[in-house]
Amino acid sequence: MSVECGKPGPEGLQGQSPGSGRHSEATGSGLCPAPSMPTPWSLPRWRAYVAAAVLCYINLLNYMNWFIIAGVLLDVQKFFQISDRNAGLLQTVFISCLLLSAPVFGYLGDRHSRKVTLSFGILLWSGAGLSSSFISPQYSWLFFLSRGVVGTGTASYSTIAPTVLGDLFVRDQRTRVLAIFYLFIPVGSGLGYVLGSAVTELTGNWRWALRIMPCLEAVALILLILLVPDPPRGASEEQGVVTEGGPRSTWCEDVRYLGRNWSFVWSTLGVTAMAFVTGALGFWAPKFLFEARVVHGLQLPCFQEPCNSQDSLIFGALTVVTGIIGVILGAEASRRYKKGNPRAEPLICAASLLAAAPCLYLALILAPTTLLAAYVFLALGELLLSCNWAVVADILLSVVVPRCRGTAEALQITVGHILGDAGSPYLTGLISSALRAGRPDSYLQRFLSLQQSFLCCAFVIALGGGCFLLTALYLERDQAQARQPGTGISDSKDVNSKARESQRLLPGTGASPEHP
Repeated sequence: MSVECGKPGPEGLQGQSPGSGRHSEATGSGLCPAPSMPTPWSLPRWRAYVAAAVLCYINLLNYMNWFIIAGVLLDVQKFFQISDRNAGLLQTVFISCLLLSAPVFGYLGDRHSRKVTLSFGILLWSGAGLSSSFISPQYSWLFFLSRGVVGTGTASYSTIAPTVLGDLFVRDQRTRVLAIFYLFIPVGSGLGYVLGSAVTELTGNWRWALRIMPCLEAVALILLILLVPDPPRGASEEQGVVTEGGPRSTWCEDVRYLGRNWSFVWSTLGVTAMAFVTGALGFWAPKFLFEARVVHGLQLPCFQEPCNSQDSLIFGALTVVTGIIGVILGAEASRRYKKGNPRAEPLICAASLLAAAPCLYLALILAPTTLLAAYVFLALGELLLSCNWAVVADILLSVVVPRCRGTAEALQITVGHILGDAGSPYLTGLISSALRAGRPDSYLQRFLSLQQSFLCCAFVIALGGGCFLLTALYLERDQAQARQPGTGISDSKDVNSKARESQRLLPGTGASPEHP
């Protein structure tokens, strides 16, 4: 006996589960056509790993761009004749443009070709970086503007690339791949300092560092186009058919869903605290270490460029080494610990941040007395901060449904930068300049002003640890909702009611398809 097609209703065609396909049409005889089941998307494992390697290489270049200016900050200040306050504003402009662009790229990444969006971002940031190396001293405002354009380009990659990896790998594989991917945050940051200072040392001109980067980025763009696929959203979790076939939610609906996802909300605030501290340290630490060595009589003050770049090299090397060790330790601890405790990821993040706070505080307090102890505690603080990069990304991917991950990454980046590293470099420089204004003009007072402006970082990172403790309270519930098949932006009650409705209307269950 044939089954008649259901009538369209507010939840889709009756007799079909919501989101199981596009609108179906009845044949002339009134019979339902055979449902077309799309072939599940698949990719050879070696292709997935090659794509991951290319994305990691681009992430390396991405974070080198973030901190290459910090590696030559003294030379930039001498060249453009800018104060500490305006030098901090340089990074604030970069981050502000990045955060304003992130929601746009998140929206595009959830709805259009991620590969095209990533390619556009690389072209934008490499072109702006190259052009900024030819700006003359009297047009310092144009240099600030070019750094903003670089920030806009990097927003596309920071927002979209993790979602591509999330659709190529799943579970333990995803944890390992994300650990390697986020390993290149500290490695790229450290190499940004090293490249900037090394090129300045070799050429005597800091601007050549900005001219080398576009050559590496051209190679990255070619590799992206040739070797990186654009998988369907949720492909790795075998939800490709559901997430691609269902009706597309609006951006406002996605944001409302994320606002009700408390694991996402609290982890985003924890990431914000991390961004505040890493932004301030990443921009000002080389200068802080330089002035500490001047105070200890180990270094002459810088009166003309090129300035001594030894501190940028040391801090860059510290960032690379502690970053590699920290990311590996954090990811491996998460992978092992969550087998026995499903809340392991936020608890590891909380513990590392709460331990990092006293390390950073001691590094700052001991710097005027003993430089070696300051380096040791600074390295420990960076190590503990680096433990979280891969873990926080895995938290987001596990608690957010695949079709909203681009928007989730964008919102996390936006909030993290607005309240975090968009303002922390400028705030640190502003406090330092304000403290110096009421003190004698000496290198000791310059150093103490910068040191005291850094102290708030230790308290902010402790607050971040508290946010991750709150994340642990909601993690299991939000992960369970994100894993439900066919989940779009609906909450668990919506999903369960739709599932029951679809089951009740199946032929042979005794319910009439004509009457709900």
